[in-house]
Amino acid sequence: MQIIKKFTNILYWLLIIMLIIVAGTAALSSFDISGGTKLYSVQSGSMEPEIKTGSVVLSQPQTIYFRGDIITFKAEKDRTVKNPRYTTTHRVHELQEAEGKLMFITKGDANDSPDGTPITQDLILGKVLVAVPYLGYLVSFAKTEAGFILLIIVPATLIIYSELVSIKNEAKKLIEERKKRKLTAKEKVVVAFGETEMAVGESISSLFDPGGKK
Repeated sequence: MQIIKKFTNILYWLLIIMLIIVAGTAALSSFDISGGTKLYSVQSGSMEPEIKTGSVVLSQPQTIYFRGDIITFKAEKDRTVKNPRYTTTHRVHELQEAEGKLMFITKGDANDSPDGTPITQDLILGKVLVAVPYLGYLVSFAKTEAGFILLIIVPATLIIYSELVSIKNEAKKLIEERKKRKLTAKEKVVVAFGETEMAVGESISSLFDPGGKK
């Protein structure tokens, strides 16, 4: 029995950790963290082995970018959009000046040749500060309907259910103890919540089993 309880506790905390990581990363990849710093998913292997396919990178805007910096910039199909859905993460291969503007020639580490179109600094979203391998797969899946249900809704429901069961069990113990001693204010709140939860549970059960015991 102790082994089962220990396994359940481990599973419970793993669910909490997974929910925090996936939900947190998915949220942070949709909004700026601070001053334009943001998480982006890498969906290709053009930067391997430095950045694995499916990684999540944290990119932060810089005043100046140098040759050798790994940067995230707007993909060609989204260059007119303020908050692009598609981005590219490549290394600054070379710097050039054209018509008085500084141009950045980028290249994926795994690619044989530089990218076809140089970019200007206004298209750069930030310099990569850190990359977390494979987390991007989970984040991308979590943003789909099925992924949101499996990775967010289901774990959250299990965690809430587990907490409600714990409160209910604690309330049962306190209800028994109420007959023997005076409860503290905090214990009274737990009992009241537990009694309400049990009453709701019985009402729901009666709806699904109208022919049950009277």
